[in-house]
Amino acid sequence: MLEIRFRRDSRQRLSSVFADGHAGWAEEGEDIVCAAASAILQAAWMGLSEHAKVAVSAERDKGRLSLSWPEAVRDRDDVVAIVATAELALTQIARQYETHVRVRSEPEPETRASKAGISTDKGEQSPP
Repeated sequence: MLEIRFRRDSRQRLSSVFADGHAGWAEEGEDIVCAAASAILQAAWMGLSEHAKVAVSAERDKGRLSLSWPEAVRDRDDVVAIVATAELALTQIARQYETHVRVRSEPEPETRASKAGISTDKGEQSPP
């Protein structure tokens, strides 16, 4: 199953997304459900990086992708539009393929730094 988690910060702004696994709708390389989810997430990454010029912290490995963006840009209309559209699109895919894709929304875990008001934004990685 492909599990996608959208996290929100303490102000309820989208702050990161994590995808892990494979949809298992078809054989690897032929799975259109997995391909659709991957395309949406990579489009969001490119939109944030290239269009909105946001320094996205990203990690990608086979079957796994994580993206997060700085606190300072989370209220920007372009950033909100990009990540909210990705969340909406992936939620629709999960409704259509509920045994293959799960989308959850959850709070961003609090760290000592966030409790103290210290920014923990990381560096930037280029989109695919």
